[in-house]
Amino acid sequence: AMRICSYGLQHSEHPSPYLLPGNKTQNMVKEEPSSAPVMSTVVHIHNEAVLPDYITWSTFNTVFMNFCCLGFIAYAYSVKSRDRKMVGDVMGAQTFASTSKTLNLGATILSMIAFIIIIVL
Repeated sequence: AMRICSYGLQHSEHPSPYLLPGNKTQNMVKEEPSSAPVMSTVVHIHNEAVLPDYITWSTFNTVFMNFCCLGFIAYAYSVKSRDRKMVGDVMGAQTFASTSKTLNLGATILSMIAFIIIIVL
């Protein structure tokens, strides 16, 4: 068996737990615990601003407060917003999300008014 160390591959009787499948090092060098320094790779994930797509609110309105199908239409716009976000079109995603938010707000308010009128009468 071989083990990975700072100066290359070295033969050993015991297999090393640091040897990766297919002898790939992936920019990583490890040595035995009593030896010299350990080098590793750091991956930085760039976090962009989170853009809401209102899919949860749209689903709730579709199931419980679907006044004149506004909840369903809001759901369709939420899905379009999510698709645009996945493609990388931030402006398109914001436009669809804004429309979805407006439709959700309208569906919620009109459904609440309808429920209140039904309860009062």
